[in-house]
Amino acid sequence: MLKIENLSTSYKTIDGDVRVLNNINFEIHDNEIFGIAGESGCGKTTLLKVLYDIIDFPLQVDSGRVVLSVRENGGTTAYETGKIRNAWWKHISYVPQAAQSVLNPITRLKNQFLDSIPEEYRKNEAKEETLKRVAQYMEELSLSPDLLDAYPFQLSGGMRQRAIIALATFMSPSLVLADEPTTALDVVVQRGILMMLMRLQRKLKNTLVLVSHDIGVHYQITNRMGIMYSGSFAELGRTDDIFRDPIHPYTQMLIGALPRIGDKTPRAGIPGRPPALTNPPDGCRFAPRCPYASDRCRAEVPEFREVRPGRFAACHLVQEEAS
Repeated sequence: MLKIENLSTSYKTIDGDVRVLNNINFEIHDNEIFGIAGESGCGKTTLLKVLYDIIDFPLQVDSGRVVLSVRENGGTTAYETGKIRNAWWKHISYVPQAAQSVLNPITRLKNQFLDSIPEEYRKNEAKEETLKRVAQYMEELSLSPDLLDAYPFQLSGGMRQRAIIALATFMSPSLVLADEPTTALDVVVQRGILMMLMRLQRKLKNTLVLVSHDIGVHYQITNRMGIMYSGSFAELGRTDDIFRDPIHPYTQMLIGALPRIGDKTPRAGIPGRPPALTNPPDGCRFAPRCPYASDRCRAEVPEFREVRPGRFAACHLVQEEAS
């Protein structure tokens, strides 16, 4: 469904370009929930923006492309970077990190739905008919249709986030990109949002890409996941495999830091801090924090490649063991 090829991006600043994504290659499949995890500042949100074709100044694509393949008119249509915007809402939609930054606080929800639905999708029906379909869809998502008459500022954070999800999925897109959809919500509301996304994915049989720094969230709902570090993928594979047998040192330390019910053993954090994107180290960017780093790691950037069936990693040590 989605293919990312040799993707590199940067942000323009007064001190020069700052590289954020570095030569990323991976694929997202039909009818799966794919997770993207990693520390804050590793490039997760930037990657999602490029996948959705939100490439506005100061963000720029330095190399590579994203290809979205969808079933359309009895065949398959491919939308590439720069053209993916033509598939917005119908084939690909976006759930932003903070609903309050998207919803107009002084416009009723029903009008925001009407403004977002393309005319060709409404098939020349009256606004009242469109709103009836929206209300019916809201009920299917266990949301009261009365919310359509409300202003966003009258809703709680959880209700605003649910309204955004309803808006993003109303046209049954093939691909939904969700950027930290549970940020700043309490754990009970978080669970409700995640269960809502899972139900929608099963109902629509579409693909969901979920970005979250909370690795426990990925364990609960994703089929495959990628672990990002400083602008690149460190590891990618089936979620169960990654949690059962992490192979990249960074992933091992992330999994090892997770609390476990009944286990009172002290957890160790990852020493050091991620490198500044303005001045990254040579070689593997995780080398300054890695207990297994060698001179090769500090001098040579590891290739991100398949090291086991369905498992990808960017680590010299792992690749030597796989050879």
